[in-house]
Amino acid sequence: MRKIPGSVARRRFTAIHFAVALLGVLLITATLHAQNPAEPPNGAPSPKLLPGPSGRIARTSIDEKLMRKVIDEQVACGTRDSFSSWTDPKRGVGCGRDHALARFQEIAKESGGRLKVSADKFEATLRTGMKFHLENVYAILPGSDSALAKTVFLVSGDFDSRPSHANDPNADAPGADDDSSGVAVSIESARLLSKGTYRATLLFAALSGEEQGLYGARQLLKYLQAHGYTIGGYLDNDIVGADPAPGGPHRVRVFSGGGPDGVDSPSRELARAIEEIDGRKNIRLIFRLDRLGRGGDHMPFVAAGLPAIRFTEPQENYDHQHQTPRTENGRVYGDLAKFLDFKFMGNVARDNAEVLRELALAPAPPTQVTIGHVRGTAMGYAKINWSAPTDARRAGYEILWRETTSPRWTVYDFVPAAGDAAAKGSASASNGEMNSEGNGARLPCLLFCHGAGRRLLLDPQPMRANSL
Repeated sequence: MRKIPGSVARRRFTAIHFAVALLGVLLITATLHAQNPAEPPNGAPSPKLLPGPSGRIARTSIDEKLMRKVIDEQVACGTRDSFSSWTDPKRGVGCGRDHALARFQEIAKESGGRLKVSADKFEATLRTGMKFHLENVYAILPGSDSALAKTVFLVSGDFDSRPSHANDPNADAPGADDDSSGVAVSIESARLLSKGTYRATLLFAALSGEEQGLYGARQLLKYLQAHGYTIGGYLDNDIVGADPAPGGPHRVRVFSGGGPDGVDSPSRELARAIEEIDGRKNIRLIFRLDRLGRGGDHMPFVAAGLPAIRFTEPQENYDHQHQTPRTENGRVYGDLAKFLDFKFMGNVARDNAEVLRELALAPAPPTQVTIGHVRGTAMGYAKINWSAPTDARRAGYEILWRETTSPRWTVYDFVPAAGDAAAKGSASASNGEMNSEGNGARLPCLLFCHGAGRRLLLDPQPMRANSL
């Protein structure tokens, strides 16, 4: 018999031991799973789901060359520090504003004047009490449905930049990735969508003052509130231009903050909707408000209880963020255009534009959504009640559920639009009621669909528990 060397024998023993241990874990897991009761006891419904909306934006329609031009224009301003010049046409933050404004105005002309472009001038105050001038640029495509025109879905990037030392208006700060890339995504989204017709309003923005404390985003929120808009969803694009790791293109990260339970919130549901629309192969959900120790323009909206998320590239290189351009010991620092990946950035633009398109086509969300336990039932029956305005283009409602430990919803049942007998306990053409079964291990949820196909969009208010 051939003698097996000791090292080989040890490796084989370790492999066999690991395989036996893994098999034991799988058997235990399967046994525990088998011990769970059937949910619901009589079997879950098997609803027929609607297909996705037609007319998806093709990846080939993305103009990467135009996005490159947008970034080159911004970088050519030398610096866009918030304390640099607003009046110099060739250098400073005003130069960046001028280029963004001109790009939106060009798209507005191509839209036949339907896209409305403006500069929002305002004054901000630092913690020190110092006041300084800022401006945002907005391009607004009004909604076509009078019932939804005051609901707005928006996308933004910020055109300010910063060098190694904050608030230095003289040092170069090209800001190609942070955040000319986000401005390019916003402008490209406007180009892709401005000739279409959508039920809700779309707003494309280039913001300022982000590096000093999210001042542009705070002003944007004030502007929307002052003009009576309901925020349906906000897509903040900040640092979305590079994908340096081998094996790309990789998925873009989507950050979303949780609610009081740390899990469900308007922002978290918006993030799930983005993944539903764009697909898991393109979207990496990150269940955090933002990266560790960092922040972005979505945060004032999240703090106000509104659905807002952040798109950010898959792996950041801090040599190319917040760095005055220089070379030290052969190491290149600076946020320069040569470090960008326009194929990846084009993917992000398509992801944003498709989300905006589908959400702006959807009907109004249900209101007065409540969920509660049905008295007299030991099984844990959940009763969901909702109401919604009459909408001829609404196909119905999806009732979702998920394990409390699962990050994603699955469809439990489909309730056809009002007027159908399946909308139990309601004679009204705009109200609904649905019972589902469980034992507290699964969470129910209400979504709704429009006539063009299935669409994920939650009631922007968290479901309220009733007294059942």
